[in-house]
Amino acid sequence: MAHISAEAAQSKPIETIRPDSLPEVQDPNQVADALDKLVDHSEEHADVKQSIHAPFHQLYNIPLIHKLIPGLEKLANEYHVGNFVIVRSTGEKIFESMPIYPRLGMHLMFYGGTQIKLLHNRSVEAVLKDLSLRQGKVYDSPESVKSIPSFVNTYSIGLDELEQPDITKYKCFNDFFYRKLKPGARPVQNADDPLGFCSPADSRVTVYPTVDAAKQFWIKGSKFSIASLLGVEPGSEKARMFEGGSVGIFRLAPQDYHRFHSPIDGVLGDVTDIPGQYYTVNPQAVNEPGFDVFTDNKRSVLYMTHAQSNAPVAFVAIGAMLVGSIAWTAGKGTTVKRVDELGYFAYGGSTVVILFPKGVIKFDDDLLKNSDVPIETLLKAGESIGQSVMPTAGFNAANVLRGGDVTQNEASSGAGAGAAAGGWDVWGTVGSKCNVL
Repeated sequence: MAHISAEAAQSKPIETIRPDSLPEVQDPNQVADALDKLVDHSEEHADVKQSIHAPFHQLYNIPLIHKLIPGLEKLANEYHVGNFVIVRSTGEKIFESMPIYPRLGMHLMFYGGTQIKLLHNRSVEAVLKDLSLRQGKVYDSPESVKSIPSFVNTYSIGLDELEQPDITKYKCFNDFFYRKLKPGARPVQNADDPLGFCSPADSRVTVYPTVDAAKQFWIKGSKFSIASLLGVEPGSEKARMFEGGSVGIFRLAPQDYHRFHSPIDGVLGDVTDIPGQYYTVNPQAVNEPGFDVFTDNKRSVLYMTHAQSNAPVAFVAIGAMLVGSIAWTAGKGTTVKRVDELGYFAYGGSTVVILFPKGVIKFDDDLLKNSDVPIETLLKAGESIGQSVMPTAGFNAANVLRGGDVTQNEASSGAGAGAAAGGWDVWGTVGSKCNVL
């Protein structure tokens, strides 16, 4: 996304996505056809500004879009199409222009369930899935390396921090997209503090002390709940474990480093894959009451146990429009430190949502303040997001499942007591005792 200063962005209002925001587009087939042509265009052109990556304010680079979607140029002239974010290191408020593909994808989402002629009378959801898989194949092909130099230049991606800085060594675009960094490129902030939690990714972050607060300020989908996010039944052990808990939302844009890392010191448990849709996770979709992107999208849930408190943590990797896959590189039973790699997203924007049980984490004040606005904060993997406020080995899973307090009682207190209380039978951590690391 192109960065624009807040002052420059004030000349035009931010667009509010509505079904009638493109009044000349009455047929979802027009939007689907435009996205279809964009995928083809991306395969043909090395310049990413001629592809799905084209920032909305540079639509003039793709003449065919004007013919397919009348009114886009007028929209770009009247509104800023994108989102404000806060740069944590400076406190500066900047504007990030939205690429063309999530904007078109959001418009198509208003026609959810509609059968469209493109791709053999399939539903909108099926079309988005098909386009996502096609784009993934395009960027898995050896020919896609031609787009890497333009991608690097368009988004000013620094090569010095890459494990392989020579872009001619990558085998395809996706190989570069989930590039690795040099060891130590993402140090842990406050690494000596055993109570610390860190950002799992280079991302735009919002945090809330309760899921209810997240629903008030940020996640407006009517169906969002802990159970629906985790893909479990309401009232199940996993849903009850996080009742009243805290949530962190970490949105990755296409230009970001797309490997994700452990936010905690702890032990890895089971992974549950949940099939779903391929909607955009842009904030304007997340903030739209009619869309349930986090609970409708394809996602994969990793259950973890925090070493210091014995508390469970749910790490939810959520795919998005044009995301090819979610891959885990660390396995069940592995002991991890903060910023140890967990996995990566293949091409596309994507999101990580982390759930903490009630009373486990106090998020950093600046993140809470920005999230209440609400506005996202730009963080790097390893930067602090908060601290544990629970005593060592203090989480009592058995108490929670009985409807009691989250902490240990006197009879079961002490190091390792969370494990003895059945703390990780729920997570499938193969009986390992997760003591302080």
